[in-house]
Amino acid sequence: MAIAFASDDDDFGSLSTPATMAAAVAAPRACQEGSFAGADGTALFYRAWLPDGPPSGALLLLHRGHEHSGRWQEVVDRLNLPGYAIFAWDARGHGRSPGVRGDAASFGQLVDDLEAFASHVTAAHGVARRDMALIANSVGAVIASAWLHAYGPPLRLAVLASPAFRVRLYVPFAVPLLRLVQRFKPAATIRSTVKGRLLTHDRAQARAYDADPLITLAISLRVLLGLHDAATDLLADGGAIATPVLMLTAGSDLVVKRAAQKRFFEQLGTAQKELRVLDGFRHDIFSERERGLPIALARDAISQAFAQAPEPAAETARRQAARTQGEFEALRRPLPWHAPRRLGFALQKLALASLGRLSQGVRLGWRRGFDSGAMLDYVYENRACGWTPLGRAIDRRFLDSVGWRGIRQRKANMEATIDQALDLLAEEGRPRHVLDIAAGHGRYLLEALARRGDPAVSAELRDFDPRNLEAGHALAERLGLANVTFEEGDAFDGPSLARAAPRPGLAIVSGLYELFDDNLMVADSLSGLAAALEEGGLLIVTNQPWHPQLEMIARVLPSHRDGKPWVMRRRSQAEMNALLRAAGFAPIALKRDPAGIFTVTLARRQAA
Repeated sequence: MAIAFASDDDDFGSLSTPATMAAAVAAPRACQEGSFAGADGTALFYRAWLPDGPPSGALLLLHRGHEHSGRWQEVVDRLNLPGYAIFAWDARGHGRSPGVRGDAASFGQLVDDLEAFASHVTAAHGVARRDMALIANSVGAVIASAWLHAYGPPLRLAVLASPAFRVRLYVPFAVPLLRLVQRFKPAATIRSTVKGRLLTHDRAQARAYDADPLITLAISLRVLLGLHDAATDLLADGGAIATPVLMLTAGSDLVVKRAAQKRFFEQLGTAQKELRVLDGFRHDIFSERERGLPIALARDAISQAFAQAPEPAAETARRQAARTQGEFEALRRPLPWHAPRRLGFALQKLALASLGRLSQGVRLGWRRGFDSGAMLDYVYENRACGWTPLGRAIDRRFLDSVGWRGIRQRKANMEATIDQALDLLAEEGRPRHVLDIAAGHGRYLLEALARRGDPAVSAELRDFDPRNLEAGHALAERLGLANVTFEEGDAFDGPSLARAAPRPGLAIVSGLYELFDDNLMVADSLSGLAAALEEGGLLIVTNQPWHPQLEMIARVLPSHRDGKPWVMRRRSQAEMNALLRAAGFAPIALKRDPAGIFTVTLARRQAA
């Protein structure tokens, strides 16, 4: 970690450096305009500054809240990176993108839009994620951080400028009051009172901000509160971010709180991070009088990031694992007898083991394990059952828990990803034989195959529990699937997976790896699948980056494995992606539930 301080002289007299002088305005770069499909298919506007020949890399720019991509033009010129393709988008509800001004369905939709934008850059301009960097400002920096956290893209560098992890609202109890207003007026918006003079000392820049017709001063409460909640998650779990980071903070920021920025920076999980505090600068550092300094710092960091080799995937996985492995070990240890939480969890366990048994789902969990294939089938069915009306009410509350809602969305995402993978294999003329190595009852796969009704698709479902295989076979018969077989097998036996015959075009691992803590076991499993698949073959794998009830589940609920506590080993998406890359897979698409508890990744087998 490096921390550097610029001068606190309000006139910036001592801030000029050789790097600053080198960031003088270059000849203006020509800008092209286009659109891409956002997360929900909406056509969103973006600008592109393209080099004459093949790009050395790509740079993504994310604007401040209220702003738009057109305000990046001077920064693009001053960066003076002629060999790079540079892209900046207008977030939905801003600039020339459609939508209610300052609004989105959720803050998470903005994060998913960024994933769609990066995918568009790869598809339309041929730049892989490993050859991308980004500069993000204020709210855009929180969107970028949430994207790095949720999707784990292997970017070269993220430059986070004045990230708005905590906005200065200047009203006591502002967040609870806004939540109360949103409860009665879900579509309510508020109008920013921040004028240009609070963003920069440069009077011309301040006037330009105030007069810009594309500036959107409105912000919806769902976006503002979603920003606050996303930032809260990032402040708690920023260690899941493995991307190298340069953070630039404004020493005289009147819009956001620097303490939250420092807290986020200190717990970042990347091995390469640097913090530069620009004393005397106001919030919009790229429009300040001495804006050449942060632009030069960003340019130099980008050049250095592309000049050196990225961190090996195995090292990224090792470093990320050290953090969550410690969490897993702590959950396996009993709490001290005097810990208040121990009593609380004991009371929850007693309630579920007694009154909770009126619920059919809770009863099934105690009998077969709350992580069993039978439990998953019951959750997928989502029909409350139990003894007496009270039992059915308990069962409905049980089925509506955030984790089970995420599981049902994971099933929908699995089915959509299976369709996507089979369509890709058909387009490429590859065999459409599916190998699921830990299928449980296999409902998600069997129902997806029945819905397609394609006799050219075959499948082999494996599981270590014969009861799951019997239930899967019965389901296949009910669905009229003839081209499906069931085999008992160990999902962590790499050599056995490598010998799979016929050779699969698509392999699936669902709901498995988060039940086991050892990355060596996961690596053996993935290596076996890599050997089973031909080059270009596809893999679908699920992951659990986090869970809001992680400790409660570990302290209260039993697993299907000999009734032991159900202790889950969460892995950041960066860690999961690194394990995939180390085994020879390149992630190409990801889907997640709204809470971000479960992800479904589609990856392609690379050349050996």
